[in-house]
Amino acid sequence: MRTLSPEDFEGRIDAMYRLVILASRRAAQLARPEGRPLVSAQSRKPTVMALEEIMAGKVTYRTSQDDEEEYVE
Repeated sequence: MRTLSPEDFEGRIDAMYRLVILASRRAAQLARPEGRPLVSAQSRKPTVMALEEIMAGKVTYRTSQDDEEEYVE
């Protein structure tokens, strides 16, 4: 099994915090009984499967200007 490092995600995700949130939400979806991986994963662990899906470009995120305006005053 290949080890994923933070450097592997450079250029794919703009911040490590966003990567952690995205991976944790996807891992929670995969941990459910009806959760199905989007790629053939090397591991059975939901967190590793989520990171592999992000690396493959199958899981993405989106932001809007409204999100930033709620926190910045």
